Amino acid sequence: MTAIASLAMINLDCADPRALAEFYHGVFGWEITHSEDEYAMVSDGQTSIGFGRVEGFAPADWPAESTPKRYHLDLYVDDLDKAVVACQELGATLPDTQPGGDRWRVLLDVAGHPFCLCPRAS
Repeated sequence: MTAIASLAMINLDCADPRALAEFYHGVFGWEITHSEDEYAMVSDGQTSIGFGRVEGFAPADWPAESTPKRYHLDLYVDDLDKAVVACQELGATLPDTQPGGDRWRVLLDVAGHPFCLCPRAS
C-alpha cells in the first residue's frame, strides 16, 4: 500500500507545557528543544513530542469515564518496577486501578495523561 502521509510529531494538550516537557525529558532522556509558556517540545532528533497549552485543560479522569482518556502512550522498559519508581520520582502517579496485573503498569504523567510502562520482550 502506498502511504498517504508520514508522522511528523505528536502534540499533547495540557495546562503547563514546560512542566510536561520536563517530565518527558526525564522519562525519555530527550532534549527539550523548545520551552515557552504556550508550547514546549522534546525530541531525540528523529521523533518529537510537543505540548500545547489549552485554557481550561481537564485531564482524563482515568479510570473513571467522566472525562475519558483521549489517547495513551505505551512505553517499553527493561525493569518494570524500577521504571515505575523512576517515573514517580519525576512526578508521575500510580493509580490504584491496574488492569494489566503484573504485565504492565498504568501511570499518570504530571498533566494527568495516562501512559503504560510495558516490559521489553527479552
